[in-house]
Amino acid sequence: MSSSHPHDRALLGPPELVEVSDGVFAYLQPDGTWWINNTGFLVGSQGVTSIDACSTEARTRAYQSAIARVTPRPVRLLVNTHHHGDHTFGNYLFDGAAIVAHDRARQEMLDFGPPRSAPFWEEVEWGPVRLDPPFLTFSDQLTLHVDDLQCQIRHVGRPAHTTNDSIVWIPERSVLFSGDLLFNGGTPFLLMGSVAGAVTVLEEVIRPLGAATIVPGHGPVCAEGLIEETIGYLTFVLDLAERGLAAGVPPLEAARETDLGDWAGWLDAERIVGNLHRAYAELQGAPPGGRIDVAAALADMVAYNGGHPLTCLA
Repeated sequence: MSSSHPHDRALLGPPELVEVSDGVFAYLQPDGTWWINNTGFLVGSQGVTSIDACSTEARTRAYQSAIARVTPRPVRLLVNTHHHGDHTFGNYLFDGAAIVAHDRARQEMLDFGPPRSAPFWEEVEWGPVRLDPPFLTFSDQLTLHVDDLQCQIRHVGRPAHTTNDSIVWIPERSVLFSGDLLFNGGTPFLLMGSVAGAVTVLEEVIRPLGAATIVPGHGPVCAEGLIEETIGYLTFVLDLAERGLAAGVPPLEAARETDLGDWAGWLDAERIVGNLHRAYAELQGAPPGGRIDVAAALADMVAYNGGHPLTCLA
């Protein structure tokens, strides 16, 4: 089975600003696929805290304009939920803000380097992006005070989507910014983290929070039902990896021979190939989050996509 992409730039709606709780905003970018992420911000008397940036100059400036329509106060803190460029390439536009992330995020961002499309993605107008990695890092947890509102910036404890995933949890409001631990309507992507680790994080870290409102890394605001849907998909991937490896079938072939079933309607279906590369590696003894051949996995994802670069409307 090959991937299909019902993406159409002409049908993309504008970003949506949603006040999910008093002074707490989600900035949602359709259609939530490659390099099109969600961000969010909290407004306090001492300034604004932004949760992530966007991938391109144009998208990040549009996000900043949305903040300015809510408050004239400056962004004083920028939290990166992980190192991926759709959440960090726009960091450089937040002059004067402290940029904070997990310890591993800084080096992972530097190792990935500047944005690039070819040969794996369709071309993107990135703008004059300058890498601006986090310069304030933490190992476990930070407490953010937005006036009297306490927010927890927490590393999830193990590789999942990446090696450096953090969440922003607002207990008093039962609001969770999950980063890319959750995609709503899109296929999860664990190539640079751990499929098994993601299941553990969702079961032991995210689910117990009982969040009433979740702002996922991509897709619409949702409730905790998405957690169970995601665990179901990841369990499906792990089972397929075990069977494929036992049969001596490479990840690409295993993916092509598989009916995605309940998850066939999720966007960016080719990610199953990358997820299988990660799951195979760990079944063969690679440590969770350990280095594997990412370029080979992405090339297989392009092959699954009929040999075409992966659809990107950023």
